[in-house]
Amino acid sequence: MMILPFHSWRSWLAGGAALLLVSCGHAPSPEKAPAKSLEYPAAQRGAQVDHYGAVSVADPYRWFEDLDSQQTRQWVAAENSLSQPYLDSIPARAWIKQRLTALWNYERFAVPVKEGGRYFWLRNDGLQNQSVLFVADALQAPARVLLDPNVLSADATIALADFHISPDGRYLAYALSDGGTDWKTWHIRDVNTGQDLVDVLKNAKFTDVSWERDSSAFYYSRYPLRADGSGDDSRQVSIYRHRIGEAQARDSFVYAVTDHPTRNPYPEVTEDGRYLLINLFDGYQTNGVYYTSLPLKAGAQGAEVVRLLDDWRGYYTFFGSEGPVLYFWVTEDSPRGRVVAIDTRKPARTAWRTVVPEATDAIQNASYVGGKIILTYLHDAHSQAKVFDSSGALVNEVTLPGKGTIDGFRGHADSSETFFSYADYLTPTSIYHYDVASNRADLFRAPRIAADTSRFVTEQVFFTSKDGTRVPMFVTHRADLKKDGSTPTLLYGYGGFNNPLTPAFSVPVLVWLEMGGTYAVANLRGGSEYGEAWHVAGTKAQKQNVFDDFIAAAHYLVDEHYTSKERLAILGRSNGGLLIGAVITQEPGLVAAALPAVGVLDMLRYHTASANARQWSSDYGLSDNPQDFAALYAYSPYHNVRAGTCYPPTLITTADHDDRVVPWHSFKFGAALQAAQTCDNPILLRVETRAGHGAGKPVWMQIEDFSDQWAFLTRNLHVNVPDSAQTRTADGGH
Repeated sequence: MMILPFHSWRSWLAGGAALLLVSCGHAPSPEKAPAKSLEYPAAQRGAQVDHYGAVSVADPYRWFEDLDSQQTRQWVAAENSLSQPYLDSIPARAWIKQRLTALWNYERFAVPVKEGGRYFWLRNDGLQNQSVLFVADALQAPARVLLDPNVLSADATIALADFHISPDGRYLAYALSDGGTDWKTWHIRDVNTGQDLVDVLKNAKFTDVSWERDSSAFYYSRYPLRADGSGDDSRQVSIYRHRIGEAQARDSFVYAVTDHPTRNPYPEVTEDGRYLLINLFDGYQTNGVYYTSLPLKAGAQGAEVVRLLDDWRGYYTFFGSEGPVLYFWVTEDSPRGRVVAIDTRKPARTAWRTVVPEATDAIQNASYVGGKIILTYLHDAHSQAKVFDSSGALVNEVTLPGKGTIDGFRGHADSSETFFSYADYLTPTSIYHYDVASNRADLFRAPRIAADTSRFVTEQVFFTSKDGTRVPMFVTHRADLKKDGSTPTLLYGYGGFNNPLTPAFSVPVLVWLEMGGTYAVANLRGGSEYGEAWHVAGTKAQKQNVFDDFIAAAHYLVDEHYTSKERLAILGRSNGGLLIGAVITQEPGLVAAALPAVGVLDMLRYHTASANARQWSSDYGLSDNPQDFAALYAYSPYHNVRAGTCYPPTLITTADHDDRVVPWHSFKFGAALQAAQTCDNPILLRVETRAGHGAGKPVWMQIEDFSDQWAFLTRNLHVNVPDSAQTRTADGGH
């Protein structure tokens, strides 16, 4: 499981679009809130009460957890019948939708993958709802379409969720997600013919596939079956071996965890085919790593494994090998990360060799390419890349275009060729070809946008949180910003699961900048901006630090006159939706509008949705534990809604097919807020259909979603929206 940040690299499609500049001869009238209050759909209050030790906790909206009941469906339909006309009636919405559509329309690429001498990459021509997978036989050779997800469904809601190429470049293993679900169905395509084989693998989610070196089979993890044949994600996955051209029913069982109730095993074959590594996942602070030698000597009871790392004292990420020596970057005794070499013949910790010691900055990624170790670091929440030899000597530093975010450097130990991407808040994602031996980075693909982004600037500021902690924040705004408190400002945050918020290019953000807004991103504790200690400081009993950091960020923006509280809005998704819910229930008067999206909002029962959700307990804790309960109950947004309170205008967004953060979180919270609201500020719930947590959402659906959210802000922050008749592109002069 991953609770994904707003600009996760898997969501790269949502992150880029051309910027068209706006020149306004006069300012149109600001949006005004409607005079009359809204009549909210009735939500029956049940009598459910749960007991946590001596504390009794009411859960009046427990019935929402039955998502398919007629009562729930009718209430959701009534909420959409209230929210959508409200949003559609906002005059600015049409202009916002037009701008989003125009700005999204430019060619963009993802980081290429090289296997078997061939190159594979995702490309979008601009407004394609799903990106298309291409293959080329040489780097500069013409590319051809290998897989186009846009033809798989009329509404473009079947998405390419993942893909892995066989080592010989002959086969494409690809996973499809239907309607936003995390459940994936894997298929095999012959790269030469473009035709699918008979293989269809079901009942998997959150698993990669890892190929054997001869490309005849791969390993993957899947859930056991329910009586109806569907996957049972309330139980643990097991690892299986699938031979190409055979039915899934014939897959060989490899390994299952039998001595622990929550640990999930996932496979990874070393590049030389010597070992099958078994990565054990059970949260976001520690993990385990086992291995077995290849070829497998597996019987009915599965493979015999060696428990290489089984003390759960840190996080261990494998990234390369030289024969029996395995390279990991680890957080054990090094919260900012270090690289160690572990010899499987002498695996004791006393024999580990520290290759690259812990540095001032935190490691974010590691790869082993061309016989070199490439480490990506975060320095004050922006990327740096350094190249080391296998002895740990620093060889090179990769020159980057600016203080942005890089991703990539995947490749093979015997090839010095790799690729990486670069982006920042004002630079769309560009792809670079990197030669490790010469330390040369050449631009491979760059977006061509009809925009002059020099009208805007990004600055990094630092503010002090409640407990004195120094926290960074990126603020992007017009270069000629006057700090008089009048600028509408949107503050975004996440703060959890080791996910850092680093600079990213976003079409909706650029539309917001066009509208005269400022966009701020706070690097809260709970992320990995400064390593594992920064992460832990925003977890469990210390989770309140995340909310305090965000509240301090809001006060900083007001105190420094970037904006005023009457023109400040806040946005967060997933774990960030929890952030927004906690902040508005703790300080209802802090901001003028709130956008909690697909949020975790009932902190006492989040873990009941699936075994996957239960593994979030490494960050949250569990209400079954008395100490965890006290912290969870203190901030759980659903449980801290207070009757007789005036909450800010709030648009809660979720999706009916979200099986990662199930939508009943948003239903419960929305019903509670509507029942408690004492002023005319709107509390709206928008429920998308045929959508999930966000990954794979088609472009048309993203445009509709952000059109609604940004329109909501124009009305409730009184934003002056540019007149479309006065909009000029960079091509036409300004």
